[in-house]
Amino acid sequence: MDQETRLPRNGKEGALYGAIICTLTVLFMTSLNIILAVGEFNVDVALMILKTVPIMWIIVMIIEPVLIGRIAEKLVSKFTEPTDSFNAKILFRIIFTVLGMSFAMTLIGDIVGHGFSSEIFVRFLTNWPRNFLIVLIAESIVIQPIARFAMVKIHASQDKKLSSADVNLH
Repeated sequence: MDQETRLPRNGKEGALYGAIICTLTVLFMTSLNIILAVGEFNVDVALMILKTVPIMWIIVMIIEPVLIGRIAEKLVSKFTEPTDSFNAKILFRIIFTVLGMSFAMTLIGDIVGHGFSSEIFVRFLTNWPRNFLIVLIAESIVIQPIARFAMVKIHASQDKKLSSADVNLH
């Protein structure tokens, strides 16, 4: 059986895959946005980042699989054909997920950081395009490849266990 080794094969692996992507993205983007908002990095900013990351991680781990991921999958199926390559489908999935998540998290992050006010929409117009572009690049070049590498390693380990079990049975 020739299965894709770069993607999760079951719910447990899917949760791990999603957690890797969400954790790396939240750490990177929360840190970046707080540093850009404050204008410097110091001990107080580091503490602010440490306090904010768990909140943002929980929010992301809820809205990505429940809302944005489902929308992204539907869009991928609309814009790709079954015969399209793995890379084409992954690229569309990254674009649609980053588009939705950067939009939602730019608004949510601003609310978490500044509270709810009319200024959210003014800041959104400058923050969202920057966040979208940065996350798109980070996801495409660093974050997604790390998560896929983890899946390859997990599947290689599983395959090795299966083949050694087969050898022991014969």
